[in-house]
Amino acid sequence: MNSCVLDEQSFSLCCQLLLQQSEQLNDGWSWEAVQGSEEGYLRKTAFRSVVIDSSTVWDLDGSNSDSETLTSCQEQEKEQSDPASIDDAEGIKGELEDEEDDCVCAESAGGSSQVLQYEYHILFSCSYSAPVLYFRAFTLEGRSLSLEEVWSSVHPHFTLRLQKSPLNTITLQEHPLLGQPFFMLHPCRTEEFMRPVLQAAHHQHSPVNYVLSWLSVVGPLVGLEVPLKYCTVLHPAAAPD
Repeated sequence: MNSCVLDEQSFSLCCQLLLQQSEQLNDGWSWEAVQGSEEGYLRKTAFRSVVIDSSTVWDLDGSNSDSETLTSCQEQEKEQSDPASIDDAEGIKGELEDEEDDCVCAESAGGSSQVLQYEYHILFSCSYSAPVLYFRAFTLEGRSLSLEEVWSSVHPHFTLRLQKSPLNTITLQEHPLLGQPFFMLHPCRTEEFMRPVLQAAHHQHSPVNYVLSWLSVVGPLVGLEVPLKYCTVLHPAAAPD
């Protein structure tokens, strides 16, 4: 895929490929069509065990303890001149796990654990020619998390960067297809952090699924991890050139 932006047809193809892999991995993604419209979105629900205290929400299980995950390369893209690639994710994942373990040990003594339900939606934005991640979170009693609680659930590795970058942050928006309030990761810098990933794949003549690569960058910001098995399950077909 040569372009650093995405059109709607390519987005649809990438979603179909991701769904095929998700089915093989039993990862829970589905396609939700909007009644009376040709539009739709990818959807996944997940439960996260967290520790909640008066100031912070941390993951109890670290999200990475049960399976390997493909973690964001965004930090290294800003700090290094070489293009980021999927191979870099292993090293970053290890660093995040170490940091997260320290945070869990420090915070778990002062809080109480809760299980929260997260609902993630992936939509296509015509304005930005990019996928967008919408999500919301609930307690098991059905109470929606506030924006402050959602912010507190962001891993400390990412919090400072998000707070310093208002164009790449978590906001409360109306879901464009459902008309309901959802949290959203703003997409205006998507092209910036996807460019080195796509260029590296192009130079190496490697197939790449734009949506899957993008999700591996933005998903961990809000607790949505992408198993590394996505890189090996399904072969060649990824995204159109």
